[in-house]
Amino acid sequence: MQLRERLNAELKEAMKSRDTLRLSTIRMVLSSVKNRDIELRRELNDSEITEAIVTLCKQRRESIRLFKEAGRQELVDKEEAELALLMGYLPQQLTREELAELVAKVIAEVGATGGKDMGKVMKAIQPQVAGRADGKLVSEVVKEKLA
Repeated sequence: MQLRERLNAELKEAMKSRDTLRLSTIRMVLSSVKNRDIELRRELNDSEITEAIVTLCKQRRESIRLFKEAGRQELVDKEEAELALLMGYLPQQLTREELAELVAKVIAEVGATGGKDMGKVMKAIQPQVAGRADGKLVSEVVKEKLA
């Protein structure tokens, strides 16, 4: 089942079960996907939909950080619940150890020797970890390995 079909099916299911959080989160994803469809003048494929979901996850993480700083726990809870639902639509996330192994392999392939080669490594690893690891975490691991 494609991701778009899965989202639509779960939207209907959330409507029937009156699950307002799931319903609003899925609507938010579908809205974001529809806007990208219009922008690109074509339907997005599964990997592009995954990218849109990753973007929404980043937004949720930033909101959580800001709401914690402001002391708005009720909003933190809501954003965390949305983030958990969004993560369910992403591929299985890589652990830090799996990511470290992958980074080491890419560094060897690219022939990177130090911090100045970070851009090369990031460019090579990004397609392999898209949707499976947070970019911030990937950057941290690459910096550690190149140091």
